[in-house]
Amino acid sequence: MSGQKKVKIMFEEMNQKIGSYGVVPVVVLNDTKDALPLAKALVEGGLAVAEVTFRTAAAEESIRIMAEAYPEMLVGAGTVLTVEQVDRAVNAGAKFIVSPGFDPEIVDYCISKNIPVYPGTVTPSEVAQAVKRGLTVCKFFPAENYGGLSTIKALAAPYTMVKFMPTGGVNLKNLRAYLESDKIAACGGTWMVKGDMIKAGQFDEIKKITADAAAMVKEIRG
Repeated sequence: MSGQKKVKIMFEEMNQKIGSYGVVPVVVLNDTKDALPLAKALVEGGLAVAEVTFRTAAAEESIRIMAEAYPEMLVGAGTVLTVEQVDRAVNAGAKFIVSPGFDPEIVDYCISKNIPVYPGTVTPSEVAQAVKRGLTVCKFFPAENYGGLSTIKALAAPYTMVKFMPTGGVNLKNLRAYLESDKIAACGGTWMVKGDMIKAGQFDEIKKITADAAAMVKEIRG
């Protein structure tokens, strides 16, 4: 099997796994002590997936803690801005990489290393660059600021092979509209894991909100 074919299969498998959850909690952790109880709340709430943003000093170790405690969980790294961060995230246990914009260096590096990557795209030119590299799922960020679902549908019209993972302004109020579109692979959001809730240790509430999101996914997608 050629290297390119292996990459395609790995990426497709990850796309399917993330798509099966329908919602990806986007997590900002400022203290590693919160990583384990948060992972437990997400898994028990029905979403064994998380995008841990590399915005904080606690991100790398938090990914390691979550990945080791819950090996079945899809723990990814978000807000990845350099290839050095890619290496750190993957070495810590991240199974996929998300970047806020389309950075060719990061995308090409991930592809060369067989690491599923979801770059941010909001223009036809950026989607074209993703398609050129064989990607079939792209992040759409910041979603609501760039027109939300209507813009995604317009972008998807010429690029029929691409689905999107909108993040930014997605919440329980507009989640249904996104998930009902066949152009959406999954939705990313922070509403389940708000910083003040994590800081206050409200993991039972996080579990409940997560369960509500998972229930909506099941209702819409079966």
